[in-house]
Amino acid sequence: MEQTPMTARGEEILRTELERLKTQERPRITAAIAEARSHGDLSENAEYDAAKEDQGICEARIKDIEAKLASANIIDVTKLKPTDGSPLKVIFGCTVTVLNVDNDDEITYKIVGEEEADISKNLISYKTPIAKGLLGKKVEDEVNINIPKGVVTYEILEIQYI
Repeated sequence: MEQTPMTARGEEILRTELERLKTQERPRITAAIAEARSHGDLSENAEYDAAKEDQGICEARIKDIEAKLASANIIDVTKLKPTDGSPLKVIFGCTVTVLNVDNDDEITYKIVGEEEADISKNLISYKTPIAKGLLGKKVEDEVNINIPKGVVTYEILEIQYI
């Protein structure tokens, strides 16, 4: 089974969603199905069909989350800081500040798992072109990254294992 890297925060997000689905959504959907059944003929009962569809979506998400948690490799970047004085490298879970050398924009990203990625909060998945281009690099490295809009050149200003 292939392991999926995940931060401790990502694991917490998934466990919270799983708990909500099992304790709130499942019972709500079960009640909706029971209510729809009480209306009689199920062959033309739109409420029943909608509730059954909701049930399928909910159960699929539960299985998806359980599979992701079962294959999760929880990475706590704060425990990975080198103690031998070697320079920090961009790794999964770290926070990296970069400078776009073309327009002098400075941006800070945290490289996270797919489930917790949220570009509006500068949380980028380790599978994105930007994260892939930054992984393994050190402060002051310049890297050219192919993105959908073309090539962007970043200089790494700071790496934090927080």
